[in-house]
Amino acid sequence: MKFDAFTYAGNFENLTAIQDKKNYVFVKGDICNKEQVSEVFRKYSVDTVVHFAAESHVDRSILGPAVFVQTNVVGTNVLLDVSREAGIERFLHVSTDEVYGSLGATGYFTEETPLHPNSPYSASKASSDMLVLAYQHTFGFPGIVTRCSNNYGPYQFPEKLIPLLIANALNDKAIPVYGDGSNVRDWLYVEDHCSALDVVLHKGIAGEVYNIGGNNEWKNIDIVKLVLNEIGKPESLITFVKDRPGHDKRYAIDASKIEKNLGWTPSHQFKKGIQKTILWYLDNKPWWERILSGEYIKYYHLQYSERE
Repeated sequence: MKFDAFTYAGNFENLTAIQDKKNYVFVKGDICNKEQVSEVFRKYSVDTVVHFAAESHVDRSILGPAVFVQTNVVGTNVLLDVSREAGIERFLHVSTDEVYGSLGATGYFTEETPLHPNSPYSASKASSDMLVLAYQHTFGFPGIVTRCSNNYGPYQFPEKLIPLLIANALNDKAIPVYGDGSNVRDWLYVEDHCSALDVVLHKGIAGEVYNIGGNNEWKNIDIVKLVLNEIGKPESLITFVKDRPGHDKRYAIDASKIEKNLGWTPSHQFKKGIQKTILWYLDNKPWWERILSGEYIKYYHLQYSERE
């Protein structure tokens, strides 16, 4: 059962492959509404929760932090309370490496790295992580936390870096790059992330945190150049824009715990994964062209036009 508020990034086209499955139900609702959540738990006898629901874009959290606190903190608290009252067997909370803050040129985030979130988004996610772990410690709640690196792959909403640059490149539009493009991220193909979550859901230990990384560190500018080369577009499309406030310099994950304890490792190297991703966006052009209209266009201009 999928329970989703279907905000601006929601798209029913993403669900067409499973909409006729007998074991699938979609319910539109708000995780901040305890009455709605409780009714769904009662109606469908929910015994397991995989909590993906979150406002997730750093830039949007800078423009308006309040909705991030509401969804990511208050919403998580509602889910925890309803789940505890229902006596669920498993609660998997999907979080982000951004809760750890920023790294220098060396070192990696481990599960023991102190939390030091630097954006409203990452602060709201760190808060929700702490709630899950506090419920586990205080109430014996069956909560587990995962923290992943940057995801990429099919169906990603085009405000994120990789689908944004693919779409812009295919349309011969400028590619906005923050600062000098030297910020580093570890990239995780979405199918690898899903396989890791499945392993943690079935084998993970309550109260534990598991880092999920792709072992693929790349500078933003190098990703942009790689994608332009793969698509056959010139680097002259690159436009450097004013850096965003509080932009973390580097993220890098040590995922040895999940490998050692649960036997999971990523299967996609970045260059192969990016080729698959580009092919998907080429084959599904109508999907993202329909998205690049309306309210998203207003947001895009607000975010980037004043930085040029």
